[in-house]
Amino acid sequence: MSETHQVKGNRLDPWLDSYAARAHGLRASETRSLFAVAARPEVVSLAGGMPNLKDLPLDRLAEATARMIRKDGGRALQYGNGQGLPRLREQIPEIMALEGIAADPEDVIVTTGSQQAVDIITELFIDPGDVILAEAPTYVGSLSIFATYQADVQQVPIDADGIIPEALEERIIRLEKAGRPIKFYYCLPNFHNPAGVTLSEERRPQIIEICRRHHILIVEDNPYGLLGFDGQTYTALKTLAPEDVVYLGSFSKIFAPGYRVGWAVAPSAVREKMKLASEAAILCPSSVGQYSISMYLDGFDWKQQIEEFRGMYRGRRDAMVSALEEFMPMCTWNVPDGGFYVWVGLPEGLDAKDMLPRAVTNLVAYVSGTAFYPGGVAGQDHMRLSFCYPEPVEIREGVRRLSEVVSQDLELVSLFGPTRSLPSGGVVAPAPDQI
Repeated sequence: MSETHQVKGNRLDPWLDSYAARAHGLRASETRSLFAVAARPEVVSLAGGMPNLKDLPLDRLAEATARMIRKDGGRALQYGNGQGLPRLREQIPEIMALEGIAADPEDVIVTTGSQQAVDIITELFIDPGDVILAEAPTYVGSLSIFATYQADVQQVPIDADGIIPEALEERIIRLEKAGRPIKFYYCLPNFHNPAGVTLSEERRPQIIEICRRHHILIVEDNPYGLLGFDGQTYTALKTLAPEDVVYLGSFSKIFAPGYRVGWAVAPSAVREKMKLASEAAILCPSSVGQYSISMYLDGFDWKQQIEEFRGMYRGRRDAMVSALEEFMPMCTWNVPDGGFYVWVGLPEGLDAKDMLPRAVTNLVAYVSGTAFYPGGVAGQDHMRLSFCYPEPVEIREGVRRLSEVVSQDLELVSLFGPTRSLPSGGVVAPAPDQI
């Protein structure tokens, strides 16, 4: 046996020298092991962004799916069109029309969840070191994709009305002066994950104008747009600038995530490249998933189902805010008008990442704000609490348990002073509970 082979054989991974450079930064989420514990039934998880599917008509869906398989199984179980099932691409614009978006079925490309659409766009536009603009904080799953492609993510501050236009333009000008071209601006304008805020109607045309002036493509990720608690919707950036925006949608929040079906609507040239990249990666999106969703849209009152989801999530939001007011007045938080999340600010000196193991020990889980910044370089003073999945009584109990941990840490800070977790490098692969 050669000396080289012996050395490789003694390593935990004998293929360590063969990986691409970008693979060396991949690492599991720092909280993944904690969430394995948090999955126990006695733990109240305020961490996961999992939709609540209890109100879906599962028996009727089972019967309809069986009929669909009997009727169309030969096609539904076969390879499909790389751009997506034509019938589903006709139905998707009907959904987008609820938000005032006019889309042509030919411009729609079906993806394996909107997560794949983010991956495709990043693959098409980003070389190592290229700049992506994003909100601060932003969605952890997209940060993982951006890091995999070795992008330089430049985050811009947000407030209660979304991204701050002046801060966006200032960052763009600074990057341009440094000779750093910006490939695209990624945003979640409606019921933001994790911050829960919505970009104001006043700021939307301002953001469009800034990006147009600097020739920056906008990637508008909108999985929560139809989940406004009072049925309210907002002007899509895609509506304001059809040729300057790639719009991403998903059935995960308005129907069910298990089908893994999302979509993108892009300018024609971008759409064609996205189609080719998708075909190269997966050949075609899941045919049976697309047939199932098309069947649901044709045969069920999906608009009424969305209305029921709105009411159900509004009740859970109210339970979360009420519990925070009762048990955690030492903290700050937003009151979201839709979506799944409350962004909670901790008292000065507390560290959400450092506190998480003690919270899980006290049988409650959340996501540290550090997950929503590249490399965990910020966000220690915030936590994301999700109200979408637990029942209201569980939400209240979870917040009560969390308040005990916050109070205990406040006592420690008063005795020993604040501590801060140090950021760690690498690409975070989010646990399913985190998205």
